[in-house]
Amino acid sequence: MAKELWKGNEAIAEAAIRGGVEAFFGYPITPQTELLEYMAARMPPLGRTFLQAESEIASINMVYGAACGGARAMTSSSSPGISLMQEGLSYMAASETPAVLVDVMRGGPGLGNIQPSQSDYFQMTRSAGHGDFHPIVLAPSTVQEAVDLTYEAFPLAEKYRTIVILAADGSLGQMMEPAEMPAMRPPLSEAERGQWAVRGAAGRQKRIVTSLFLKEDELEALNLRLQAKLAAIAEHERRWEELETADAEYLLAAYGTVGRTCKTVVREARREGIRAGLFRPISLWPFPWPRLRELAPQVKRILVVEMSAGQMLEDVRLAVEGRCPVAFYGRMGGVMPLPDEILHVLQAGVEAEVEAEAEA
Repeated sequence: MAKELWKGNEAIAEAAIRGGVEAFFGYPITPQTELLEYMAARMPPLGRTFLQAESEIASINMVYGAACGGARAMTSSSSPGISLMQEGLSYMAASETPAVLVDVMRGGPGLGNIQPSQSDYFQMTRSAGHGDFHPIVLAPSTVQEAVDLTYEAFPLAEKYRTIVILAADGSLGQMMEPAEMPAMRPPLSEAERGQWAVRGAAGRQKRIVTSLFLKEDELEALNLRLQAKLAAIAEHERRWEELETADAEYLLAAYGTVGRTCKTVVREARREGIRAGLFRPISLWPFPWPRLRELAPQVKRILVVEMSAGQMLEDVRLAVEGRCPVAFYGRMGGVMPLPDEILHVLQAGVEAEVEAEAEA
């Protein structure tokens, strides 16, 4: 199929439809409202379920119910809306019901503003609800990548019977870029749904979906099974992109929209004789720790750039394990860092390295 011009939010919605989503429940909140509006227009004519819930709490529990019934279910929201979904997400993790969630991040904390931000990183990768679990978190940097990752999110969720979160930000949701849409995926077979769906009708084996395990040994057994699943996900589902890392002396680490900005910084730095490279995590969980750990000894410094006070920064430091210095540059409140200012920070770090070497 030929590429067409798509707005980010609408492209994600269409990719989910082509990915086979059968039930969408959501609540309008900027800067993701166009996603919900697009679903409202497209889903009913296809014979699929769309419902605007009375709140984000209601919408995540509707997703939970639909997923328990075997449907490909999905919701979308933005930062404070995701906060309200935390309890439901934890129940879903314990019940091992697959579902897809889109977070189009806005400035915070609190209601904040509708400008782009990356300050939900901890919320998505560290918590997403109480208990010992992680969802799979995928962070696109272009509209095309958002389409591809959304389409892939459903089979990932079903393979591991887990929650998959697409982590975008307000700029990606609102920008327009050419993108090619995938083909329509066929619906799940009854056998595939039977792997997790509730049962109990006459002639079928009874299956109960629950997150309530009152006996300690039963709950521990569930947790051990979840941890084994998370270990398998961490082993097989790490994703990242590298640019000019083969001979890099200075490495930028950034994801999402900031990751694409840093590609410009790498090109400009190379023109000025600075051997810069980019490491862009695509899976925020599982974070690609092993590859970044391999790159760390060959570089003089890593500069982490985020639209936050420094959240992915912690994962970079954990990956590097002191093998090289890690610096940080961040903007908050919906302010997007520009290539020139990132380049200035990079140059300052290079100058500091040169001075330190001269003094030594």
